[in-house]
Formats: sequence, structure tokens, C-alpha cells
Amino acid sequence: MKITDAFLGACTNGRYEDFIESSKIIKGKKIHPNVNFVVIPASRNVYNRLMKDGILQIFADAGANIESSNCGPCFGKHMGVVGRGTQMISSSNRNYIGRMGSRDARIFLASPITVTAAAVAGEIIDPRKYL
Repeated sequence: MKITDAFLGACTNGRYEDFIESSKIIKGKKIHPNVNFVVIPASRNVYNRLMKDGILQIFADAGANIESSNCGPCFGKHMGVVGRGTQMISSSNRNYIGRMGSRDARIFLASPITVTAAAVAGEIIDPRKYL
């Protein structure tokens, strides 16, 4: 299934370890040109550690939009809010209708590595292809 957006992080699945595993998939690759990939570490401490260790640079080099720790698109108010016709894959923990923006968007929940693999491929795929 093709996607238009991908979201990695926030309070669930935005741990340091989630970003380490996801960075193995994205390192040396680019985000699919039709995908908006938003990444938000779970906390300021996680953000700082990822920055210090060069992990956020891997995501930046791939073309991801890196945001400071916040709720982001998860509650449908800012930073990656989905619009009508959007198909998003997300590592957040909820996807009920209208949660992340438009009631006409489709949200698919997945693991952090599946979200990252989909952001690269432009569609929901098995992440083992990139491991």
C-alpha cells in the first residue's frame, strides 16, 4: 500500500533504541520523494543523546523532518497533521478516525522499523528487506 506520510516517535516508540534500530534501515538512503517523514524523539533527553551520537544526522541526511520532543501529529494539531486523502504509517499508539487530522485520512500503525522502511520505499513493506 502506497503512503504519503510517515511518523516515527512521540511518547510511544520514540525511544533511543527505536531510533538506533531505525537508523540502520535509513543510513545511506533517501526518503521516498512522495513521502513526508516526520521524526520526533520521545523526550528532550532522548533528542540530546541522538544528537550527540550522530543518529539524528542520519535521519536528516535521508531527508526526514526532525522535530523537538512534543506530541506532534499524534493528537492532530501540529507538525505533520494529515490532510484529506493522506495515507500515513505511524509508530504512535492510536489511529481512530480524525485523531491525527482529517477524518478522511487513513492511518496505519506499525513498529518503528516498519515505519522507517515504508518512508524509504514509499509503501508499506516488510522492513527485513533493509536489514
